[in-house]
Amino acid sequence: MSSKRVPFYQRRHKHFDQSYRNIQTRYLLQEYAARKVASRQAASFKSSAGTERTTCRLCARRLHTSAEEESQEYRKRTHEQKSDISEERRIRFAANLAEVEEELRSARLLAREHLDRVTIQRMVEEQMALERYTIEESISRAPEILVRLRSHTVWEKMSVKLYFTVQGFPTPVVQCTLFSSFPHRANFDDTATYTAVATNVHGQVSTNAAVVVRRFRGDEEPYPGGILPINLPLPSEVCFTHIDVQFLEKFGVTFGMEGETVTLKCALLITPALTRLRPRAEWYRDDVLIKDSKWTKMYFGEGQAALSFTHLNKDDEGLYTLRIITKGGVTEYSAFMFVRDADALIAGAPGAPMDVKCYDANRDYVIVTWKPPNTASESPVIGYFVDRCEVGTENWVQCNDAPLKICKYPVTGLFEGRSYIFRVRAVNKSGISRPSRVSEAVAALDPVDLDRLQTVHLDGGREIVIYQDDLEGDVQIPGPPTNVHASETSKTYVVLSWEPPVPRGKEPLMYFIEKSAVGSGSWQRVNAQVAVRSPRYAVFDLAEGKSYVFRVLSANKHGISDPSETTPPIQAQETIGVPSAPGRVLATRNTKTSVVVQWDKPKHEEDLFGYYIDTSVVGTNHWEPCNHKPIKYNRFVVHGLTTGENYIFRVKAANAVGVSENSQESEAITVQAALTCPSHPYGLTLLNCDGHSMTLGWKLPKFSGGSPVLGYYIDKREAHHHNWHEVNSSPVKERIYTAEDLTENSFYEFRVAATNLAGIGLPSDPSEHFMCKAWTMPEPGPAYDLTFCEVRNSSLVLLWKAPVYSGNSPVTGYFVDYKEVDSEEWTTANEKQISHCYLKVNDLHEGKTYVFKVRGVNKAGMGKSSDISEPVLIEARPGTKEITADVDEEGNIYLAFDCPEVTEASDFTWCKSYEEITDLDKFNAETTGEHSKLYFKNPDKMDLGTYSVAVSDTDGISSSFKMDEKELERLMTLSHDIKNPTIPLKSELAYEMFDKGEVRFWVQAESLSPNASFRFVVNDKEVVNSDRHRIKCDYSNGIIEMLMDQFTIENEGTYTLQIEDGNAKNQSSLVLIGDAFKAVLAEAELQRKEYLRKQGPHFLEYLYWEVTEDCEVLLVCKVANTKKETFFKWYKDGSGLEVKELPDLQKGVCQLTIPRLSKKNQGEYKATVSDDRGQDVTTLDISGKVFDDIILAMSRVIGKSASPLKVHCTPEGIRLQCFLKYYADEMKANWYQRESKVSSGEKMRIGGSEEVAWLQICEPTEKDKGKYTFEIFDGKESHKRMLDLSGQGRILNILYCSVFGNPDPEVVWLWNDKKFELNEHYLVSMEHGNVASFTIKGVSSEDSGKYSINVKNKYGGETVDVTVSVYKHGEEMPEIKPAQVAKPRIIPPPAQATAPPEKAKTTSTAEKSSRK
Repeated sequence: MSSKRVPFYQRRHKHFDQSYRNIQTRYLLQEYAARKVASRQAASFKSSAGTERTTCRLCARRLHTSAEEESQEYRKRTHEQKSDISEERRIRFAANLAEVEEELRSARLLAREHLDRVTIQRMVEEQMALERYTIEESISRAPEILVRLRSHTVWEKMSVKLYFTVQGFPTPVVQCTLFSSFPHRANFDDTATYTAVATNVHGQVSTNAAVVVRRFRGDEEPYPGGILPINLPLPSEVCFTHIDVQFLEKFGVTFGMEGETVTLKCALLITPALTRLRPRAEWYRDDVLIKDSKWTKMYFGEGQAALSFTHLNKDDEGLYTLRIITKGGVTEYSAFMFVRDADALIAGAPGAPMDVKCYDANRDYVIVTWKPPNTASESPVIGYFVDRCEVGTENWVQCNDAPLKICKYPVTGLFEGRSYIFRVRAVNKSGISRPSRVSEAVAALDPVDLDRLQTVHLDGGREIVIYQDDLEGDVQIPGPPTNVHASETSKTYVVLSWEPPVPRGKEPLMYFIEKSAVGSGSWQRVNAQVAVRSPRYAVFDLAEGKSYVFRVLSANKHGISDPSETTPPIQAQETIGVPSAPGRVLATRNTKTSVVVQWDKPKHEEDLFGYYIDTSVVGTNHWEPCNHKPIKYNRFVVHGLTTGENYIFRVKAANAVGVSENSQESEAITVQAALTCPSHPYGLTLLNCDGHSMTLGWKLPKFSGGSPVLGYYIDKREAHHHNWHEVNSSPVKERIYTAEDLTENSFYEFRVAATNLAGIGLPSDPSEHFMCKAWTMPEPGPAYDLTFCEVRNSSLVLLWKAPVYSGNSPVTGYFVDYKEVDSEEWTTANEKQISHCYLKVNDLHEGKTYVFKVRGVNKAGMGKSSDISEPVLIEARPGTKEITADVDEEGNIYLAFDCPEVTEASDFTWCKSYEEITDLDKFNAETTGEHSKLYFKNPDKMDLGTYSVAVSDTDGISSSFKMDEKELERLMTLSHDIKNPTIPLKSELAYEMFDKGEVRFWVQAESLSPNASFRFVVNDKEVVNSDRHRIKCDYSNGIIEMLMDQFTIENEGTYTLQIEDGNAKNQSSLVLIGDAFKAVLAEAELQRKEYLRKQGPHFLEYLYWEVTEDCEVLLVCKVANTKKETFFKWYKDGSGLEVKELPDLQKGVCQLTIPRLSKKNQGEYKATVSDDRGQDVTTLDISGKVFDDIILAMSRVIGKSASPLKVHCTPEGIRLQCFLKYYADEMKANWYQRESKVSSGEKMRIGGSEEVAWLQICEPTEKDKGKYTFEIFDGKESHKRMLDLSGQGRILNILYCSVFGNPDPEVVWLWNDKKFELNEHYLVSMEHGNVASFTIKGVSSEDSGKYSINVKNKYGGETVDVTVSVYKHGEEMPEIKPAQVAKPRIIPPPAQATAPPEKAKTTSTAEKSSRK
């Protein structure tokens, strides 16, 4: 026999075939086969014994017959006279003879059956022997050890058994060397290595294990017989046990987004559940084993296996496989998880890179690689930024200044001995992406250091570990590096690698790199600033297209070595290029929501990361990524698509240099399930039986396989028979069939298989054992074909078919029963029997699962119950749609239903009262794609009822609609309006007034064709187009109008416009009678007068007033149609006003300025404009409310520009001042102290001038402290200025004076003839451009002295002095004289100055405070 190599999938799945099972399994199967043969032999023996017993009985009958004959002869001789006894004896003999003949026939049949069985068994055994020989020839192979021997450490006096599992064919022979199962308790001398060898004709294999037997010492004395210390393991009696693993619930295709938390979970059933022999669960992503980490957590126990992701990332995308590993084999399940990009921080920015890895790490150097993101809708990536972070910190440092073009970067400048993590960010023209997932930590260490360690063994088992450097002797200056070469090149850098010098010395090494352009003859130090400690270095800033040679020098603290050998010429260039685009893309159907995409690989596929697939809905040109992590195969299943939608696909390849161009787009494909064989029918039910035939019924397959079911095949077999027999040779289309030629009182099983274009599907499960016995009961048989439709959150509709066997009277009604799956109590849904074969069951609980059954009723009573239906979950499908009723453009009434999940094999079945509609004279059904409509041809009241639609080859999608009288009336009204259309109007008949008093009557329709006709009717008389009634129509805009040039009292009445456009008609009327007509007539006369007024000079805008920012009141009017001769005049109270400058009428605006409005300015103002064409007048009465409104408007301007409150010290006390642009008594201004309004009196006087409002506080005391508020109200809001006089009990001191000069003078304040620095205590300000003030906050006795103000410009100036005396409370003060104006002293101009236009002067007094 030849040896044959086992395929990889058979090595991984040990349970693939019986001959590949391990030895224990084969032993179990052989034992089972032996038992089966013994059972057959026992049955054969029993049959033989039965035959022998029959033969003995015949002999006994014969003896009995002879004796009976002798007895009869005796009775005949002695009792011949008794004829009646003789007749009885004859009858008994005939009966016994018939019984003997029947027993003889049965014995012959049993013997024949036994002989047939023996012959068939012999044929089967010969055939099996031939097949076994053939299989053994094909599967012969050398032994293979599946589970090797495991080493053990045990205590002395314990038992131990060693096991291993081997397979091979023929069965290997096992031999043991020093091998024992230790039937006795182990001794200390049993410690050894044990070997087992398995051999057959094709080869041999061996396995070994060590057994260590430990001896108790001291207090570790063995325990008495049978007693072990509680902390020692009990001996394991482990033998092979087949463990069955079933997946009860599986995780499906999963969609997630970066940053989310996701758990993949499977519910398992493990049989048997052995605590000490539990299976092992392993998770794989793209066939790579997953381990617990900060990103993934695994759980296995309590009947479930779960894999949790704490923070999803695109690195987690892939095909996930759960493998449950037992000693009997592996059970696995796989599904794909998609992870899309998180929302970009900047709109249009790319997704994050992925799969960041580090390699070739050394003391200060590491290479970082990553994979590019998929940019389906974003702009292409132009580069990458690499960031590093030292482990234990959160300080991220950007490694490169300019974006990198390729997905690889050598990071230098690391600190030796420290660990780092890295991340990468992508850049496009819109911005920077989110950072990638961080890499695994990498340490900046020289991996060669461990190789330089040497171990020296000393006497006594001691060891000394030293570096190789310690054995090199006293080396001062290191030798030159060797083997300098370029380990990696790209367009932007070259990575040089070399080997450290030998000998190198004990001192730390550093390296210096030098480069030279080929042919230049000069060398340039590359790393002159920073020494390199790793035997790697990335050289940047190389000129493109030039070749360079390099050399490296070693150095330590003693000196620098000679340079190494020069490298061959090296040029900075990419070793790989951007991949070419993949070839032809082909998309094929897979499931209702997925498509298989395949493509031709690019011409150069070396160093590819993988492929990205994009998809777009046909016609949208909006591309979405299908995968977010490159896949390495040229076939991919795209999930998450919309059923029935048309898609196109494209593919691009990616490597370290970039992403290729997009491939050509695939052909458009509609997402539908691929064509397969139909699923099996179910629910086989016996509907009738007459003793020779049985009528069967069954339910539709749940899935047709993408093609309509063409028919069914039925098989039958008698009970306890193994062979199935075909009932029908050609498929039957109906789901009910009568099987003929059956044996009465026999039991039969049936099964049904459906067929379509793809072939014959799997057969259904065998039915129950049906007895072929005629039905004679008076009650009806069972209803059948129970189906569900319109499953919603609290209801469903149950459908069934009437019983085939109705009993001795017709079926009169039905009862429907239901219950929850876990309940035992049935509930009847209808109190009274129903005559139709459907029922809507309400008041069900959402989320619960129910089963149903139906019972038929006739005059004889309640019939046989139907089979219990399959369980149904009461829950509405997501996105459930309902039937809608509407009318089309032609006025046809229809019902419409949309089903996006429709397939090519789906059919829309419309029903009325849940019976399929076949009356083509009343209805017409039209289906296009996922849309179906049922049209009513001649709707009337006979069409009232419940209409339903069901879509086949879907997951029970259906809906219903109740057509009641109200809904039918609405639809018929809408249909009538469409069939008898009216012209829609945008606006009804209306009128519009023109300048000359002309009246325009008009109507606007939605649209008018050029063939439309119309007419105006006024007071039942048609009006035709004439000079007085100008009628026209703008067909493009749908406007019809009539213009009347003179509207008089004769035109009172009703106006109507009638329009016809094809079959559509409409009219609109306007009634102008009584007050409505008078209003129109008055408006027409007014417009006519206005027209005449505007023929000469006139006011375009009549007089109105404005308030400027300077608080001046302007009276404004606008004129039009003027000429040079036009005269304009202002009047007040009938008297002409003289103005300095006449207005320019050509500008059209005339203004009269009132500088300071007061009560004296009240009166009636009038403006006239006139010439030879006429005169126009406008008036404005400034009094009453108008005057008050102007004052409020001025208050608004003044309040916004009011200065902060100032404190002014006077001989009488303190004066609070607020400087304003203008102040008048008419303004609503108030003073408040501590929120209380202040009234003018002897203690506090209120007053003001044109530019200031003040509050005089006479002889202030402690009671006068507090917050003071000045308020101006402008009618809408209050403008407030506040000042707090509480302070620290001190009064502010203010010195001020008015200064002027040309040019503006320089102002300097002096104290005791010295300049002082301004701070919070001393404040200086210049208000209104000419008032200089000096403020002392919190005066004290130290502030006493002479204060001077010095003003000067280039033409000279003046100085004013004032003395300030501050007294404490209780001190005697001199008599205060009234304030006098200080006399200024003249400051002469500089000698070079010419005659001054105006020198700097002071005109105001300086006042002083006399109290602290």
